[in-house]
Amino acid sequence: MAEQTAKPEHFIWQGKDKKGNKASGIMEAENSAVVKAELRRRGILPGKIKKKPNSVLDKLFNKPNAGDIAVFSRQLATMINSGVPLVSALEIIAAGIEKPAMREMIVSIKNDVGGGTPLAAAMGRFPEYFDELFCNLVNVGEQSGALDILLKNIAEYKERMESIKSKIKKAMFYPIAVIAIAIIITVILMIFVVPAFAELFGSFGAELPLPTRIVIAMSEFLQAWGWAILGGIIASVYLFIRIYKKSPALRAGMSRMSLKLPIFGSIFTKGAMARFARTMSTMFGAGVPLVEAMSSVSGAVGNVVYARAVLEMRDQVATGQPLNTAMRETELFPNMVIQMTAIGEEAGSLDSMLAKVADFFEEQVNDAIDALSSLMEPIIMAVLGTLIGGLVIAMYMPIFQMGSVVGG
Repeated sequence: MAEQTAKPEHFIWQGKDKKGNKASGIMEAENSAVVKAELRRRGILPGKIKKKPNSVLDKLFNKPNAGDIAVFSRQLATMINSGVPLVSALEIIAAGIEKPAMREMIVSIKNDVGGGTPLAAAMGRFPEYFDELFCNLVNVGEQSGALDILLKNIAEYKERMESIKSKIKKAMFYPIAVIAIAIIITVILMIFVVPAFAELFGSFGAELPLPTRIVIAMSEFLQAWGWAILGGIIASVYLFIRIYKKSPALRAGMSRMSLKLPIFGSIFTKGAMARFARTMSTMFGAGVPLVEAMSSVSGAVGNVVYARAVLEMRDQVATGQPLNTAMRETELFPNMVIQMTAIGEEAGSLDSMLAKVADFFEEQVNDAIDALSSLMEPIIMAVLGTLIGGLVIAMYMPIFQMGSVVGG
């Protein structure tokens, strides 16, 4: 049986360069021996090397995000355009960054570049933050002598993609958050308030209305089994996430389902179209060959269904088939996108045509999210009113009933 490769980890290292100056950084490697070997290859005398601790707080608050990477790209583009040498630019940027993890990563990239490693390869050591698309564009910029322009394009691309992603998340977060709060309030009422009413009603000695009996029965059930239900929900969510990460079939199924959801499905589809068109436009416009660009695009569309379709299209384009024909055969792309792509291919302006497609769908996503927000608010308020209002009415019915008897 083949020996499994150790999972790469991050190591913090210190050492001295050829001039005796202190150097430090962070490196991803299988073990400390690999770190030492790599440092010696760069001409650095290894000193202290220790594994970087990964705390929960680090992951929540210290981890670089897409916005950080976009800002870094724009800063680096500006400095290179101003004539600052690459290593000096990286050093200056690192000195001004507050997040330790981000700063350590840039210092590590700076040290790699200072040791003769191309910028794209140095960034490629951190695939969690610099994906294949990013590194391909940087590589093109290095080879063409237009690194500043490509980095600026990357920053704009990252900002657009992050804007779409955050808007879609915002559209989903609001209803989920309100419903979650409503459930929490209902459970609190059931466990702490309803029992007090039930004890009061027990002293009446009369039969309670059916809605009241149902609410009291639900309250007793929650008091008896509440913790077991909560534990079951947490365990189920945990198992689902574990299985989801390990099962390509489940991810594909969930992606297909997400595209067919009422209201949200349309937003997800338009978001995938916008990401596909924007990424293709950016890559192709930078001079990346179409087949190579599509390999990177597949990882950027944000949906497994479209990612697989892009890879199928790539294989067909590699055999000489036009892109628009390959798109039509997937049956996933609207006619407008296919026609715009065909015009772009015929006119030799595929990047600009796809940029127009991206602009169109980004605007569509914005409009859809605005409409969704307007639609969801009254629906959510109605559901909350029915849920909590119904509970309150059910608990006050015996008091109203008693009042009518006394009044009669």
